[in-house]
Amino acid sequence: MRSDRISRPSRRAGNFLLALSVLAFPLAVAGCASEKDIDLASYVEDIEPADTLYNQGLANLEAGRMSEAIAKFEAVDRQHPYSEFARRAMVMHAFTNYRQGNYQDAINTGKRYVSLYPYTDDAAYAQYIVGLSYFRQIPDVTQDQKDARRTIEAMDEVITRWPESEYVEDAKTKKRFARDQLAGKEMQIGRYYLERREYVAAIKRFRLVVEAYSDTRHVEEALARLTEAYFAMGLASEAQTAAAVLGHNYPDSQWYRDSYALLQTGGLEPRENRKSWLSKAGAAILGG
Repeated sequence: MRSDRISRPSRRAGNFLLALSVLAFPLAVAGCASEKDIDLASYVEDIEPADTLYNQGLANLEAGRMSEAIAKFEAVDRQHPYSEFARRAMVMHAFTNYRQGNYQDAINTGKRYVSLYPYTDDAAYAQYIVGLSYFRQIPDVTQDQKDARRTIEAMDEVITRWPESEYVEDAKTKKRFARDQLAGKEMQIGRYYLERREYVAAIKRFRLVVEAYSDTRHVEEALARLTEAYFAMGLASEAQTAAAVLGHNYPDSQWYRDSYALLQTGGLEPRENRKSWLSKAGAAILGG
């Protein structure tokens, strides 16, 4: 029967041949170098102390030399991967990439830090950088809002996992802006359908704003648009309820005055139907 185990003499012979090949390799490379004039030293990275590299990174950052700072922080992580300076350099690497506008690199490094060091003092800051990097990429409401959604998710992590963090208040501010963007996108789509008299599709969008984004500035217009859409469909009770909820929460609003005038053209006035979804949603609106 054939055995997979190598006999002792065979191992010794194999080791001897391996030693010869190792010894021969530098000679072969040297020969190639002399022929092709290759400097092997250029392929060997100089190893510097972790604290030296880290401080050089900070100095470059302070001087505004972002690319040089990134290179130094990367060198700390590469040359001293298990050191305390490598951990600290990872956070600064994320921050410097953020400052440089390299948002995806900042996100990747920030997430890596939180994954490796979730219980350190800098974990909240690393997660905050992730959220800021998404936040800076939020486009206007005419475009896809995936970065607004990712901003909310990232800032929610800061708020829930590190509630005592100094970054929580700004995280809440950035989250509110992102939510406002999402509501604005729904309003844009809703208006598009409303202009084309696709009332059911429009109502779906405006209802989402009222129910899911009641703390944004768009809810006022959403109620007015619902009044308009329901009125156009001949759903008088729903139109009256939308206007009534609007008037209760925003009595001095131009949107309310316009909705009131619209209802009067049909001999109607605002009147709340307590059984309507609008009445229930109205309790959560922050305008009143």
